[in-house]
Amino acid sequence: MRAYVALTKPRIIELLLVTTVPVMVLAARGWPSLWTLAATLVGGTLAAGSANTINCVVDRDIDAVMGRTKRRPMARAVIGPVAALRFGLVLGMAATALLGFTVNWTSAILADGAILFYVFVYTLGLKRRTPSNIVIGGAAGCFPVLIGWSAVRGDVGWPAVVLFAVVFLWTPPHFWSLAMRFKDDYAAAGVPMLPVVAGPAVVTRRIVAYSWAMVAASLLLLPFGAGWLYGVAAVALGAVFVAEAHRLHYRVVRGLPAKPLALFRLSITYLSLLFAAVALSQFV
Repeated sequence: MRAYVALTKPRIIELLLVTTVPVMVLAARGWPSLWTLAATLVGGTLAAGSANTINCVVDRDIDAVMGRTKRRPMARAVIGPVAALRFGLVLGMAATALLGFTVNWTSAILADGAILFYVFVYTLGLKRRTPSNIVIGGAAGCFPVLIGWSAVRGDVGWPAVVLFAVVFLWTPPHFWSLAMRFKDDYAAAGVPMLPVVAGPAVVTRRIVAYSWAMVAASLLLLPFGAGWLYGVAAVALGAVFVAEAHRLHYRVVRGLPAKPLALFRLSITYLSLLFAAVALSQFV
């Protein structure tokens, strides 16, 4: 049972749900119905678990090579590929049925789109072929904001598009800072993450650029009723994030120890607090 749960990558799912609930609160201008909230979260969890499980099946060869992932169930052959694939498909079907019949079919279709994008575009299409893998493929992790909005409104509104852009621009700094720390792992596995194929200064320069773009995108939510509390949080959190991105670049160009995990950890805090501000601003 623990192995099957591990296939779904629960820690990643937690971060996805952090972006779903606040968008639902923004869409409802307050708390959505508890039934809609619960059904969306369970459906989203099943959909994310499906995509992550299938990803584990496809990437079991490289996961076994990398120190960060070699303890995953597929890498240790705790579960067979056929059984894991069947499990992933069942999770996806359950997510579709739950969202479609209890929330709405727009949300169900978006969840299916997220699964297909993560599996076919990122995992099978981009991950082993191009250093732009996480830039394009990272869009799969942005779907929860669209699902959360559509669960309440039945469509995809501009506020959801803005928050999609925020998460999309957040993903490269978040993931590249992690990849800098585990560059040797990705190199050994033959995965062309940007830190593997480009020098550290190039990577950190792009991290800085994406960080600025992310903060700019976050401010675009203000005209859509985000509230003054969100505005203050977006500016303050953005300033801290950009400062840490510049600090990482400075350390690299000066030949000092890079410490990229500091930005990686900060990125999780940033996203969590920013989306918390999205929700809280509706009650202030």
